[in-house]
Amino acid sequence: MKYKNFEDLPVWKDAFDVVKLVYEITFYNEIKNDFRLIDQLRGASVSIMNNIAEGFDSNSNKEFIRFLTFSSRSCSEIISMSYILKEIYDL
Repeated sequence: MKYKNFEDLPVWKDAFDVVKLVYEITFYNEIKNDFRLIDQLRGASVSIMNNIAEGFDSNSNKEFIRFLTFSSRSCSEIISMSYILKEIYDL
């Protein structure tokens, strides 16, 4: 199946779900004053979906793969920070 818009990509839709979840989590009272963590979480989540979109719009498979790699690295950031949420904030 050929996609015409990045918004149609299932992976972009999943990334948007991650952004919504991250924003929901960062509104919790327990972490509302941890501005650095909130900024990192939000930035990494938005980078996931933005890199998917940017790579898709490059119209090059090689560039798309490169940007998917950037997205994957942002996912790793969120996974890493989720340990802080779990261990320090018990979320």
